[in-house]
Amino acid sequence: MTGDAHPNELGEFLKARRAELAPRTVGLPDTHGRRVPGLRREEVALLASISTDYYTRLEQGRVQPSASVLATLAHVLHLSDHQRDHLFKLVGRPSARHRRPATQRPHPQLRRLLDDLTASPGVVIGRRMDILAWNALAVALFTDFAKVPEGRLNCVRILFTDPAMRALHADWRAVARDCVSLLRTEAAKDPGDPQLISLVGELSVEDSDFGQWWGSRRAPLRRPGVRRFHHPLVGELVLDWDTLVCGSDPDQKLVVWTAEPGTPSYDGLRALASRAIGRPGGLTTGQAR
Repeated sequence: MTGDAHPNELGEFLKARRAELAPRTVGLPDTHGRRVPGLRREEVALLASISTDYYTRLEQGRVQPSASVLATLAHVLHLSDHQRDHLFKLVGRPSARHRRPATQRPHPQLRRLLDDLTASPGVVIGRRMDILAWNALAVALFTDFAKVPEGRLNCVRILFTDPAMRALHADWRAVARDCVSLLRTEAAKDPGDPQLISLVGELSVEDSDFGQWWGSRRAPLRRPGVRRFHHPLVGELVLDWDTLVCGSDPDQKLVVWTAEPGTPSYDGLRALASRAIGRPGGLTTGQAR
């Protein structure tokens, strides 16, 4: 059952809302000859990265949607805060947007380690793969994290939404799939996390690959590995990466990229370090606001 007042109240709400939306509002062509007003079921399903069959059963009241599916549909259907609250209420779930978890700050020990890393890029990753802190070489290798708008400093979001990240990673698809799998592991720790639900909904709408990979059950990579980069300033880099979990806060990890001494990649990192020293601020660490 999807509600107490009416067994198919959720379906009626979804049908009414999609009928109100013009295709051009969601970026679809507004062709002539439509037999129904607004969006078709298959169009909503496509935008939400779910199957048409699943969405049809959802409107028919035959399935119970997860919080992440509800968040995605709220995004796809351009729901107001009031409408979003109503959507969650119809399936007996609290509105995720009212829950505000405490802001996570980088652990002082990890900050000190970052301060000492002058020859290797490093970042501190927190819950839902948010970026909590970084050093100058991480900025030189990836992007200027300090310029990312507040609330959007997230590894997966940057990887999927910043075109420069696709050009930087030699095997972007493999890296992106691993990140989606790791994000799913984070989601399992706290399925009701409103920020994570919102992140999944946003990326499912914006990127079809994310939606497809999120629905898969691929196990995340749990061992150190090698990443290959096409850096615009120093060329090809082959870097090993490893993760150090904070002993006093397991929700925080320090990820470090290193190069084998005597290799072109090692020389490339040294060249990036030299450039970082020459920039305003020098080799300093930064953290999320």
